[in-house]
Amino acid sequence: MLQGLNHITIAVSDLERSLAFYTELLGMKAHVRWDGGAYLSLGGVWFCLSCDNPMPGLDYSHIALDIAEQDFTAFATKLRQAAVPEWQQNSSEGQSVYFLDPDGHKLEAHCGNLQTRLDALKNKPYSGLVWLSE
Repeated sequence: MLQGLNHITIAVSDLERSLAFYTELLGMKAHVRWDGGAYLSLGGVWFCLSCDNPMPGLDYSHIALDIAEQDFTAFATKLRQAAVPEWQQNSSEGQSVYFLDPDGHKLEAHCGNLQTRLDALKNKPYSGLVWLSE
């Protein structure tokens, strides 16, 4: 049976550029690289950059990364100073910055977790919200 997330792989067009973005700007730890990619980690999550022809979607799909509230403002400022494009403004509970990687993959840095989101829904439920468990 499934136990959790194993790894996340994204296609990148320029390994050097993506390595710099994910390690220097976002702070991921680089473990190995080879001609076709690299393995990084962030917290306990294994993250793979795979050289390919990236085709990010036009929908809301994105990868959300956890950030502590006390680090949020400095991180968002760092992204903006590096001219990292933002793809959406935050309208949900908790602080978030929505930004694009060099290949246009949608990312989010978010303060909060599932429980803080569920608690917020008790006060401001989404349209048609149905609780499936308590």
